[in-house]
Amino acid sequence: MILIENAAVATVDPHGREHTTGYVLVGDDGRIAAVGAGRPTAVPAGTRRVDGSGCLVTPGLVNTHHHLYQWATRGLALDETLFGWLTTLYPIWGRLDAEIVGAAAGAGLGWLALSGCTTSMDHHYVFPRDGGDVLAAEIEAARSIGVRFHPTRGSMDLSRKDGGLPPDHVVEDTDEALAATEAAIDRWHDPSPDSMLRIAVAPCSPFSVTTRLMEEAATLARRKGVRLHTHLAETDDEEEFCRKQFGCTPVEYAERVGWLGDDVWLAHGVHLDDSAIAKLGATGTGVAHCPSSNARLGAGSARVRELIDHGVPVGLGVDGAASQEVSHLGAELRQALYTARSRGGPKAMDAREALRLGTIGGARCLGRADDLGSLEVGKLADLVMWRLDGLGHDGIDDKVAALVFGPPARVDLALVGGRPVVERGELVNADADTLTERARRAHRRLMDAG
Repeated sequence: MILIENAAVATVDPHGREHTTGYVLVGDDGRIAAVGAGRPTAVPAGTRRVDGSGCLVTPGLVNTHHHLYQWATRGLALDETLFGWLTTLYPIWGRLDAEIVGAAAGAGLGWLALSGCTTSMDHHYVFPRDGGDVLAAEIEAARSIGVRFHPTRGSMDLSRKDGGLPPDHVVEDTDEALAATEAAIDRWHDPSPDSMLRIAVAPCSPFSVTTRLMEEAATLARRKGVRLHTHLAETDDEEEFCRKQFGCTPVEYAERVGWLGDDVWLAHGVHLDDSAIAKLGATGTGVAHCPSSNARLGAGSARVRELIDHGVPVGLGVDGAASQEVSHLGAELRQALYTARSRGGPKAMDAREALRLGTIGGARCLGRADDLGSLEVGKLADLVMWRLDGLGHDGIDDKVAALVFGPPARVDLALVGGRPVVERGELVNADADTLTERARRAHRRLMDAG
């Protein structure tokens, strides 16, 4: 067992309970045994005691949208819109292989863990024919870091010659993509409550996927009982594409092909009108909000206040490391708050709402809210202890405000199912220098191959 004591605690439970000085007791089963103010009345013999003085304990952060392979192509197409950025990078991504993806995923997930992330999804949709088992490579990387992982088996089957955006050599045959997706579910998906690995179905976007693939992917996911994910309503270019190709908006298209529902979460949702937001709320369709990536690509800012007010599940995502080089999920809390306030003023979002987006909001998007996203007895012990008594945070008495408004905080302890993955700002299960060197070699090999 592990007892964190003498810490501020933000439970993010339905009642918003917080303790200026409190504790969290983690059981041997990897779940939260007790949480409260002051000190616990009894501590079992042999319990590891962790002094949380000067720290804030929160649920672990949940990353709801990412492309880990992009760690190998950071710093490119820095001044392009989404479509220009994709056009530049697609040919490079066509040279990916399992070794490169594994190295990129290890670096990306290690960095995410150091930023307070305990659960991450990944949206992988590039499968070169001679690239090996890239999905297995990133799954192994997640295991090596120790984070909970929700990779999605993505796909693209609409190439440039057929009216899509990707070049011909990076797309798959429709039937092959569907068969490979089902095989990935059968091989990897674990639906158990304490699962460390779940698969979702994730055709890439309306401008890179045929209508047939969108429709049959939805049918496949529901037959298998897994979730659905795709990019939607990210840019004006996408809106124009959907109106030209399908005669409707992106959300109207999603509804037409069976992609609205409480088993779906959509990446970005920047360009949504009132009708679209109402449809998402009525159907329980989630949105992965990626404020830094949206800003980096000049895509716009999502209407998060309106989404929340309509009951839409909203989580945070760092997005791919090539469209958001920082990839720091803890810092995304502040970016989400600032983005909301840039649209609606200082009342549009507060620090606790930002923290909810990064925790229980993300758990809702991934279908894990029963077990993740808040510090409650019986839930999985995925939590983070943030150091907030140093120069950058000292003097901000409200610890949640210090975490969100202040500079990125050091993670003193991160647990996943009660197992440490970060301690004193260092990875427990992997060496950061080794991850860096592997990623550096992968980047150089990928770039030099062109």
